[in-house]
Amino acid sequence: MKLFEKRYHPPGTGPGTLRVEEEISEDDFRIHLFDYTAESIVEHEDATAEQCKASLSLASRTWTHVQGSITPGTLARLGEMFTLHALALEDVLNVGQRPKVDVHEDHLFVVLALPSFSDTEIGISQVSLFLGKDYLITFCHGGYDPFEPLRSRLRKQPGKLRTLGIDYLMYAALDVVIDEAYPILELIGNQIESLEEAVLSQPDKTVLNQIHATKRDLLLLRRMLWPHREVINTLLRDGDIWIADETKIYLRDCYDHVMQIMDLVDNYREMASALLEIYLSSMSNRLNDVMRVLTIIATIFIPLSFLVGVYGMNFSNDVSPWAMPELRWYYGYPLLWLLMLGVVATMLFLFKRKNWL
Repeated sequence: MKLFEKRYHPPGTGPGTLRVEEEISEDDFRIHLFDYTAESIVEHEDATAEQCKASLSLASRTWTHVQGSITPGTLARLGEMFTLHALALEDVLNVGQRPKVDVHEDHLFVVLALPSFSDTEIGISQVSLFLGKDYLITFCHGGYDPFEPLRSRLRKQPGKLRTLGIDYLMYAALDVVIDEAYPILELIGNQIESLEEAVLSQPDKTVLNQIHATKRDLLLLRRMLWPHREVINTLLRDGDIWIADETKIYLRDCYDHVMQIMDLVDNYREMASALLEIYLSSMSNRLNDVMRVLTIIATIFIPLSFLVGVYGMNFSNDVSPWAMPELRWYYGYPLLWLLMLGVVATMLFLFKRKNWL
């Protein structure tokens, strides 16, 4: 997982510049167009910029969804058709923006972070939304399209998506993006449970690496999802022109989801930190157990080494009264073994009595 995934222009580039370093073709994105009313709906799966322009003259609500990496030329044409602000278009092209809300004269611009999970790795994609008079434009960078369930709901009749205003459709899109964090957090919760069992049973370096990876994923999620709280608050506070009062009730429910998600993220971060402490404590205890066994073994062999060292000096002069008489004993060798075994048994008894074993 990259720690820095922000696309940016070289320092000194003018504001509103639509340019990317890598090559983007027309095959890297697709435009999904919906023109709908309460009674009818017209859908174009692979629409063109010209079809999007024609939809503006219809007496219907329009939802234009762009999936993938859009080319600067197509983005500029869409911006000209819908009179979108140049700075907002630059934020759409330079993905990796912090979630935010910008209120412009002709439209509302929202940036959200979309979490995803693939190949045991968590990624963050950018979702950008433009809300205007009877139109909604959404841009989702990456290959994963989170709005297919929303399109399925829109095709059904009747429903609030078709009968309420375009601001309700924007709320539904916000709710989809925010709720994408729940399955990710469920996976992380399962990982933490598995790590807890591994830490308590057989901790090793693999478990330590997994704990660090989980903490890093949670830090990334918190950094990108925490601003969603500010986004919803700004929409409730400053979006009176674009958002009806009946839609704000649903936005408050969306705010509750954001707070629930952040509570889960913070709880999981605390649990991951606790797992790291448990791992370090477990490794310390294992090291203490090993050192205790080695100390006991060394302590037992200290008197044995002393005895064999004394009787290994071989001072056996028969004339001197200071000679070692035990060297001439008939049962001297087995007696020394009995003495050493008695010393070992006595020490083990004392260690057991003091609960050192």
